[in-house]
Amino acid sequence: MARLIDADTTLKRLRNRYRLVVMNDDTYEEVVTFKLSRMSVYIVLSTIFVLLVGLTVALITFTNLKYYLPGYGSQSQRRELVMYKTKIDSLERASIQKDVYLENLKKVLSGDAKIITDTATLKIPDVEKITQ
Repeated sequence: MARLIDADTTLKRLRNRYRLVVMNDDTYEEVVTFKLSRMSVYIVLSTIFVLLVGLTVALITFTNLKYYLPGYGSQSQRRELVMYKTKIDSLERASIQKDVYLENLKKVLSGDAKIITDTATLKIPDVEKITQ
């Protein structure tokens, strides 16, 4: 029950309306008047914070500013990394093909390989039909 009362008073405090008046110091004339609540101030400040963080992250992510961050590396290092990655992939592929070739060669030399003959018959045209 005490918690319910505390939550209720906290909500009322957040919704209480306050007036912020900006006055001219020399003439005491009201320049601007704002009607605010604690909740509206909290929402506005939170929104501004989220927008600033989002814009900062977007600025760093989508521009070349990310290369100034420590640990990210330079653009030339990134190009070298991509180049070496493609070379390693092609060397790995060539190594696998060489291993398969050597394994097949071992099978043929040891006599374990079965020779598969082509069972499809070739239709060779008669020489007589071609000359006619």
